[in-house]
Amino acid sequence: MDLRPELRPPSVSRARVEELSREIERIETLLYGADRAAAEEAVAAFAEATGHDCSAADFLGYAGSRTREGFALEAARPAYPRVPDVARDELVEVVRRILAGDTDAEYYLRLFTTNVTHPAASDLIFHPPSDLAEASAGQIVDAALANRPLAL
Repeated sequence: MDLRPELRPPSVSRARVEELSREIERIETLLYGADRAAAEEAVAAFAEATGHDCSAADFLGYAGSRTREGFALEAARPAYPRVPDVARDELVEVVRRILAGDTDAEYYLRLFTTNVTHPAASDLIFHPPSDLAEASAGQIVDAALANRPLAL
């Protein structure tokens, strides 16, 4: 299934990725240095500028799971990509792409978790309960959509 443009990762210019990569490298250097206040200020400024919830751990621990360029690309894209009229079959395709290890799986995971109300939607994919251990993308989406927040 081809996803409509609102559900696909937005393109990011090479210049923007390089700019963010340089800033990530600068912040890493600050974090390994003696000026902890400057490092924390830089992390907070990065988070505000990108709209992502970042902590020092993000800058010190990303290398085990992605490249600096991958981190920069993720930061350049929306942190919470909300699509108000997303349909079930579109969510199924999003989960299929996550399960298949699509190159944009991180973006699709954020898209999925932002557009369902399940409080642990990513766990349905990566740490499923026993009844979803071998679930299809459709079954994962159905479990996520079955969650109904309690009105207080």
